[in-house]
Amino acid sequence: MQLNQIGSKNLARLACALAGGMWGIVWIPLRALDNAGIPGAWATSLLHLIPALILLPLVLLRFTKIKAAGIPLQAIGSSLGIAMMLYSTAFLYTDILHAVLLYFLIPIWGALLAKVWLKEPISKNRIIGIVLGLSGMLVILNIDQGFPVPRNIGDWMALAAGMIWAVAANLLRRYPHYQALDITTTWFYWCSGFSVIVAYISHPHVGPETVDAVFNVLIWVLPIAFLVLIPIYFIAAWGTPKLNPGTSGILFMTEISVCTISATLLTNEPFGLREILGVGLITAAGLTEVVIPIITTVFPSRHKRLSRKH
Repeated sequence: MQLNQIGSKNLARLACALAGGMWGIVWIPLRALDNAGIPGAWATSLLHLIPALILLPLVLLRFTKIKAAGIPLQAIGSSLGIAMMLYSTAFLYTDILHAVLLYFLIPIWGALLAKVWLKEPISKNRIIGIVLGLSGMLVILNIDQGFPVPRNIGDWMALAAGMIWAVAANLLRRYPHYQALDITTTWFYWCSGFSVIVAYISHPHVGPETVDAVFNVLIWVLPIAFLVLIPIYFIAAWGTPKLNPGTSGILFMTEISVCTISATLLTNEPFGLREILGVGLITAAGLTEVVIPIITTVFPSRHKRLSRKH
């Protein structure tokens, strides 16, 4: 493998870890919108509609290329969109614990599907990363009665969201030549469409007070959309195609760590030994897919000598 390809992979690993971490603070504007009088499903819609409108000029400029990309690009955008919509909406119908646990089975689905469909092997580092990541998640969420199974519509939505995201990650891996910008725009538009449909079904009667609330929050939602949401989606769209879907799934688990820490700082949630251990395990999971490949790239001869010894 050429050095620039290796560097690109390592950068992609860092990009996915960063995108996951940034996703860990998206709950803050969602909660603020809900507190401002915009119901949960409509809050999700608003956070995707605004970036979609911001990106409209780019869509018009690149419309010919987006159209020429055909069905595969739309399959990627729609699967990413429906996964994000299902995950966001799942929190309305179930508790956070079940939603997060069932969604973040992504590394398992992603690695298995890549093995079957893309014929990509499941490496030792990947297995270790999956075990560490899931262990950290279980520790943070304080699972003392075994792993939860789906019990209601919200649980099934979270589980389906993780599976569909794994499909999307495999599609991105299968068609890596698409521009990240085109993936980002189609992702926002599909997610906006799905979110509006779900919002209308769950809250069909939108009163004047909700419309007024939307205008009142635009002053801070616009910069969040431009400075946070669009970069998150772009970084994820750029990094994911370059990595095995199981690997990207592990790296996106940084969302759990950042969400835990930010919730502690902003909502007085407890952050004790359990949370520290969980965050440490998730960080270690990411390191197996970031640091070890970098070390083996920079010191290949040393890695081979160590491998022979063991």
